[in-house]
Amino acid sequence: MNGLRFVPANEASWDDLQAILTGAAGRCQCQRQRLGDHDWWRMPESERAAILRAEAHCDDPRATETIGIVAYDGDEPVAWCAVDRRGVFGRVRGSPVPWQGRDEDPDDESVWAIACVVVRKGHRGEGLTYPLIAAAAEHARARGAAAVEGYPMLTGGKKVIWDELSVGPVGPFLAAGFREVTHPTKRRLVMRLDF
Repeated sequence: MNGLRFVPANEASWDDLQAILTGAAGRCQCQRQRLGDHDWWRMPESERAAILRAEAHCDDPRATETIGIVAYDGDEPVAWCAVDRRGVFGRVRGSPVPWQGRDEDPDDESVWAIACVVVRKGHRGEGLTYPLIAAAAEHARARGAAAVEGYPMLTGGKKVIWDELSVGPVGPFLAAGFREVTHPTKRRLVMRLDF
């Protein structure tokens, strides 16, 4: 992992991002968390990709906004993490799960969220999620976030398919200094890192 580096998505190429987003991640185009289930289900994959491309600003290093980071091992794109202001993630805002026992404004722009984590097929199981979560938290902090949240899953040591684990496992969040805020379901935590 000595050659591992992280760049804002606007400094990555669209082709590199698409090389990471294959299989179920390619069908999603990192839009389910942003759009929410209702709009996402009805939208063709090509429209999801067009939205992601417009929001990520890939191939535009001068863009002032982007919605995530891309990890490279040397010159090879190996991982993606969606990290942005919490309020833009419609699925997070619309679900009662992250808000159980919490009294705060879901649209507080000073709180960011890590909503999706994708490690490229062929690189899974190498521990890339650990530095990816830490880099995503640093990305949020550098852009003025007062805090960043994640909604990881407890795997109980079992192998979990990407569709379920797209939110990331708990371990990398703990290693990056996140603390548990709530435990709203048997397998899901709300975790937070305050800056």
